[in-house]
Amino acid sequence: MSTPTSTPVPTAPDSGLVAAAPAAGLADTAPAAAPASAAPASAEGRTRFATLPPHARTTSPLPSVRRRGGPRRRLPLRVFALAVVLTGCVALVVAGALGGTGAPKSADGITLPVALTVSVFVLAVWAWSATDLDDTLVAFLAALALIAVGVLPVEDFFASLGDETIWLLIGAFVMATAISSSGLALRAAAHLVRFARGPRSLFHLTTVALTLSAFAVPATSGRAALAVPVHAALSTALDGRPRVVRALALLMPTVVLLSAVGSLLGAGAHLITDQLLRASGEQGFTFLTWLWLGLPLAVVSSHLACELILWRFLARADRARGVRVTPADIERASGLRVTGPLTGLERRATLLLGAAVLLWSTEPLHGLPPALVALLGAVAAVTPGIGCTTLPTAVARVPWSLLLFLAATLALAAALTGSGAAEWLSTSALEPLRGLGAAGAVGFLLVVVAVSTAAHLLIPSRSARSAAIVPAVIALAPGLGVEPMAAALASTAAAGFCHTLPSSAKPVAMFADPQVVQGGFDRGDLRRLSVVLAPAMFVLVAVFALWIWPLQGLPLLR
Repeated sequence: MSTPTSTPVPTAPDSGLVAAAPAAGLADTAPAAAPASAAPASAEGRTRFATLPPHARTTSPLPSVRRRGGPRRRLPLRVFALAVVLTGCVALVVAGALGGTGAPKSADGITLPVALTVSVFVLAVWAWSATDLDDTLVAFLAALALIAVGVLPVEDFFASLGDETIWLLIGAFVMATAISSSGLALRAAAHLVRFARGPRSLFHLTTVALTLSAFAVPATSGRAALAVPVHAALSTALDGRPRVVRALALLMPTVVLLSAVGSLLGAGAHLITDQLLRASGEQGFTFLTWLWLGLPLAVVSSHLACELILWRFLARADRARGVRVTPADIERASGLRVTGPLTGLERRATLLLGAAVLLWSTEPLHGLPPALVALLGAVAAVTPGIGCTTLPTAVARVPWSLLLFLAATLALAAALTGSGAAEWLSTSALEPLRGLGAAGAVGFLLVVVAVSTAAHLLIPSRSARSAAIVPAVIALAPGLGVEPMAAALASTAAAGFCHTLPSSAKPVAMFADPQVVQGGFDRGDLRRLSVVLAPAMFVLVAVFALWIWPLQGLPLLR
């Protein structure tokens, strides 16, 4: 079995996200990325907000990371869906033209600005789900269409690029670059798994390590790339136990995706949800409030998934046989130093990460905005003698596509609110359901969780799913007496399940690729996992939204 050092992890040329190398040694020895290595990142013509380990070959991407069915098979369905969408949009525009041009005052009609805004938004959702167009391109086209029809002011669109959320992400990714290149992540994982005495303890300790990584790297695909050399090192130590290695390959992307909900910076979709709430006039989430609400769900869902994987993919004999992995084993397998005292870079990375998380978590005490904390941390991370990286390196690894996508969706949210479309959705569109009371609110929540759980089958990008679903959830929730923040959080948390197909999430595609991970899994393994994990996540998110979050201060009903 090859060692992890044969698979260095440089930054994908098309994404520019956080360096995936967990130690400076990997980053220093990574070869220059060839154009062919960018092929997996553009497998479906979509924006890849991730760092992927390079493929050794120069041919097209693996069939396992492609969607089912070729262009010819999908074309009739796409044409039919487009015809239905266009018909509905034309009907909305005609109704709006007949209803007048003012803001909606009652539930009796629809105005032209509302009709145009809803039509553009529906077309954008169709493009995200039914075409291979880049997600960011679709968002920009939708924003330009709203500008052209006079719904979205030009100054509002350009102002979204300077939103503090954009600067929060820039600072967070610069810090993540420094932390990733220091070697701290691999050392921490090596010293944590040394306490394992069997597969169950090894898997749960790995789950703990991956959950904690959500506070160090603000991207699921970046965290998955950090886990690749850890899996390779553990696979070497577990040589001769292929079922355990395969189950471990399933565990890592699963936990990366489910544990992201523990941090506001765990995924770009979380920041999109927060900004959509603020654009609609809601309070939104701080780093601390999201941590308070999301971390318990992240911990429970990740360890529940761990138990399901142990149950479905390991025999009783596998679970009974002991496991012993020492830091020295990982050091020999990876060729990187994880024993002995901390290096200077590791000490700096530890202080940087600890200070940033502490300041984000104590915002009510000092009043420093999260974006300012991230900016201070980013400056410290690239300052010679203090930081762990250089400014050109860090800036080159910021996912600018994600930032532009976020800015465009903020502009779309402003148009939904400013045009009156959100008000119309919460009044006219829900008029038949107003008499259902609490039963209607619970039913609405369950529908939101179900749709968000299944949406990955149509919209592979997690950020695009939030941009498509959350605005409608926020607009519809008040009409049924549901707290928009609770419904939006439930939708975002449920969207963390995206394990059915390799193409449903970049971390899953990464670990399903045999060129990246030795002893990985296939589509059949994903289906076996999804059959039990999907209903478990649906029930778990619903339980949290109905009972746990109200006890924590976020009620479901207004």
